[in-house]
Amino acid sequence: MKTSRFPLIVLMILLGFLIIPFLVVLIAAFGGDPSLRFPPSSFSLKWFKEIMSQKAFIKGFWVSVKVAGLSSLLSITIGVSIAYALARYSFRAKELVQLIATLPVIIPQLVVGLALLKYLVIKTNLSVIPALVIGHAALFIPYAVRIVLASLSNLPIDIEQSAVSLGASRFYTFFRIVLPNIRDAVLTSLILTFILSFNNVPVSLFLTDVGIATLPIQMLSYMEYNFDPSIAALSTLLIIFSAAVVFITERLIGLSQAFK
Repeated sequence: MKTSRFPLIVLMILLGFLIIPFLVVLIAAFGGDPSLRFPPSSFSLKWFKEIMSQKAFIKGFWVSVKVAGLSSLLSITIGVSIAYALARYSFRAKELVQLIATLPVIIPQLVVGLALLKYLVIKTNLSVIPALVIGHAALFIPYAVRIVLASLSNLPIDIEQSAVSLGASRFYTFFRIVLPNIRDAVLTSLILTFILSFNNVPVSLFLTDVGIATLPIQMLSYMEYNFDPSIAALSTLLIIFSAAVVFITERLIGLSQAFK
C-alpha cells in the first residue's frame, strides 16, 4: 500500500514556519553591521558584549527572574489546591470553578492586563513587583490546574482512603502520600509557569512602571529608539535559556512522566 507524502509535507512546512524565524534571529545576532539586517554583511560577537553592558537589560533580567519565581510558586500553590478539590470532591459549584479556572486562558492577555491595572493597581495603589506577581499568577494558574488535575486523575483514591482509615489525617495524607505521587506534575507546572511568566509581554506591559520593568518590556522600550542587532543577540540568549530549562526538566523528570 502506497503511503501518502502529504502529511509529511505539511509537517515540514509547519516546522519551517516555527524554525525559520529562530534561525533568522540567530544569524542576525552575530551580525557586525551597525543596524539590524538579514543576512548580515559581516559577523561579530560585539552585540553579545553590548547587551552585557546594558544595565537596563541586566536589571530587567533579575526583575523577570524574581517575578517569574514568585508568580510560579503562587500559581502552583493555588493550582494544586484547586486541582485537588476538583479531583477529590463533588460540590454544586464544581463546573463553575472549572470555568473560572479556565477564563484567564480564554480571555486575551491584553484585556487581563488592562483589567488588573484599572481594578487592582490603581484602586489599591499596589507597587510594581506585587502587581506583576499577582497578575502573572492569575494568568497562569489554569496551566497548573490542568497539569496537576491530569496527574491526580490517574492516582487511585484508594491509597488516600486507606491512609485515612488507618488513622492518618487529611493533612498528613496529602503531604506524605498524594504530593510525592504527583511531584513530577507539580515540577512540570512550576517550570512551565516560570517560563511563561518570564517571557510574558501583554500583562507586564500594563503593570510595569518607570525604573522597574521585566526584561521583555525593557527590550520593547529599547527597540523604540534603537535598531541594532543587540536585541537579536539578547533574544538568542533567551531562546537558549528557555530551551535549557526545558531540556534539563526533561532530563531530570521527563515531561511525559508528569501525566502518569
